[in-house]
Amino acid sequence: MEFLGFTLDIAALIDSALTLLFKVLLALLIFVVGRWLAKKAIGVANRIMVRSRLDDTVASFLSRLLYGVLLVIVVLAALSKVGVQTTSVVAILGGAAIAIGLSLKDQLSNFAAGIMIVTFRPFVRGDYIQINGFTGTVTEITLINTHLTTINNHDIIVPNSEITTSATTNYTSLPNRRVDITIGIGYDADIKTAKDIMLSLAKNNPIAFSDPAPVVRVTNLGDNSVDLTLNVWTTNDDWWGMQCDLLEQFKYALDDNKIDIPFPQRSVHVKGLDMLVNNMDQSQKLPMNKD
Repeated sequence: MEFLGFTLDIAALIDSALTLLFKVLLALLIFVVGRWLAKKAIGVANRIMVRSRLDDTVASFLSRLLYGVLLVIVVLAALSKVGVQTTSVVAILGGAAIAIGLSLKDQLSNFAAGIMIVTFRPFVRGDYIQINGFTGTVTEITLINTHLTTINNHDIIVPNSEITTSATTNYTSLPNRRVDITIGIGYDADIKTAKDIMLSLAKNNPIAFSDPAPVVRVTNLGDNSVDLTLNVWTTNDDWWGMQCDLLEQFKYALDDNKIDIPFPQRSVHVKGLDMLVNNMDQSQKLPMNKD
């Protein structure tokens, strides 16, 4: 058959069209079945991660990452059936991944640190921690940053990369905590009486532990006072309340027993002050000239 001067082979065109249609249908079948299998695989992976008690944030991220990888494989397999050269597609995707990685290296650093935090769990939501001078309760852990809420209700956002590269103090990871209270008394005060007062109040506190027993020691001979330090144990939940109560009780009890808590004092010596005073006295004794 001729059309516009060209010879057309109808049989060959029909055969090519049928072949292309078959390839497209096969590619669609591969995509649909592959996507279904990918979702099933993700469901199995989610159940495994739940049984292993993996953190919810990590489990969600790994599920999405695995599903994305499987979906890319399915798409490449479908395209290869249509006749698309998947080698060039893979090269383009690899180049794009490198470019994105270089432009987002700081975020990727935070992301990698977030994976380590939610995997190794140095702290969890609800813990009271200190990071880089910031202290607060952990309210949210994401794969990029961690949120702390301070006692005065400030929200502090700390990048995860700073957490993994610096020391972190977790105050609530252990059930019990020691209260340390230092009181300075005057050098004229009776040390034994002051120690007995502090020790008695600590032992009689209903939320203080008897084992280990409270103890009071002389910890410093300062410029203005003799420092006595009380060490007493309690639970993490009662730590702050007991410390405040004992401080107030110590103040009243020491006042009742006439034991002073001295203020800081300094002696200042000025060289040449005596000579200056004498010169001023002499100038006041000189007679005044009258015109």
